[in-house]
Amino acid sequence: MQKTICGKLYDTETSAIVKKVTFGNFGEPCGYEETLYVTDGGNYFLYTNGGEDSPYKAENIKRMSKKAADEWVASH
Repeated sequence: MQKTICGKLYDTETSAIVKKVTFGNFGEPCGYEETLYVTDGGNYFLYTNGGEDSPYKAENIKRMSKKAADEWVASH
């Protein structure tokens, strides 16, 4: 998935995975995944996707600061 935020491209295909967390099993309506990525330029973003009853009903990308990314990793 690709998304441009504030003029910067965030791309799951060209970025490195820092950490991935899944909740539930694939195909469950309440299941979802959160994947933290870092770009070659050092920009962090969280990719989210889930079932129809999950907090993430559609694919999305949210940019994150280094501090927020570190806190996310520590809490997951």
